[in-house]
Amino acid sequence: MQISVTGRHMEVTESLRDFAHERVEHELADFPRILHAHVILATEKHRQIAEIVVQGPHHLRLEAKDESSDMYASITGAVEKVARQIEKQMEKWQNHKGQEALSHAEARTQEMG
Repeated sequence: MQISVTGRHMEVTESLRDFAHERVEHELADFPRILHAHVILATEKHRQIAEIVVQGPHHLRLEAKDESSDMYASITGAVEKVARQIEKQMEKWQNHKGQEALSHAEARTQEMG
C-alpha cells in the first residue's frame, strides 16, 4: 500500500509524517486490498484537520475527516473513521457474494412442497 502525506498551507514535520504512516499501516493492515492512502493535513486558525482518502479495487474510494486542537488526535480519529468505513464496505461485499439466485431458491422450495 502506498501512503502519501501532504500538508495544506503548512509544513509537514518528519514526526507528523512518521506518525501518520504508522497509524495508517497499523489500522489498515487488516485490509490488504487497499492500494493507496493519501493523508492531508491542514491548520485553520486553532483547528488541526486531518483528512484521509483511501483507494482500492473496484472503484473503491473512501474519505474521512477529523478535526481537533491536536494534530496527532486528528490523524488518529480520521484513520479510525476510514477503517470503520472499510469494514462496512467489506461486509457488504462478503454478504453479497453468499446469496443464491432467486430462481434456484424458488425451484428448491417447489421441489420440497
